Amino acid sequence: MKNRDSWRPSKFVYRRGKLIASRDSEEVDAASRLMVDRVAAYYDANLRRHAKGRLVDLGCGKAPLYRAYADSVTEVTCVDWGNTSHENAYLDLECDLNKALPFADGAFDTVILSDVLEHIAQPEPLWAEISRILAPSGKVILNVPFYYSIHAGPYDYYRYTEFALRRFVEKSGLRLIQLESVGGAPEILADVFAKNIKRFPLIGYPLAVFAQWLTAGFTRTRFGRKVSRATGHSFPFGYFLIAEKPS
Repeated sequence: MKNRDSWRPSKFVYRRGKLIASRDSEEVDAASRLMVDRVAAYYDANLRRHAKGRLVDLGCGKAPLYRAYADSVTEVTCVDWGNTSHENAYLDLECDLNKALPFADGAFDTVILSDVLEHIAQPEPLWAEISRILAPSGKVILNVPFYYSIHAGPYDYYRYTEFALRRFVEKSGLRLIQLESVGGAPEILADVFAKNIKRFPLIGYPLAVFAQWLTAGFTRTRFGRKVSRATGHSFPFGYFLIAEKPS
């Protein structure tokens, strides 16, 4: 990883030993904190268990997950493309993820694809490439949004159901380890409300923050967790997935 010693937290930060969304509005918009918190929790719970060996972070941006996987792997390669608004201080290689990846077969033990798949115009070739560059028993770890606003336009192409994700895994010859919906109706309602109310002067920002804080508290209760999980099957905020290349 280029400039590893100068790496600084961006989208994700650790607070009280847990990975959460940054509260710096330059890194995470105030109206997106709840969503990023939810995604962070899944990576926090799974990266130390599943990330290993040689890792490639595809669509790395500022490598926001670096601290979360750094101690579990032996080598990090950061890859991104040119059409990005992110700083690429940690970029090892610039390439188009819609095309063949310039790596040897079995080059990596772990592939990270965080909030990237929806921006790939041709997803099936990328899945085939991920399978090719994974070593036997290697894993791909990713998240994608579902009920979420258009972002990074014009390079925001798709929203995937769990059935599409299962199909990608199967067709690429991988084995599904974990596929979970991230959030449900409460998180979606809070996110849509926050992203729209924040446009109002004076009251918009605090109301956006309050709505997400209130929803976060509600979904920590037994009833709130039940509602989020029950609605997550039909109204998922997004998905978190881990798949493995057979040994």
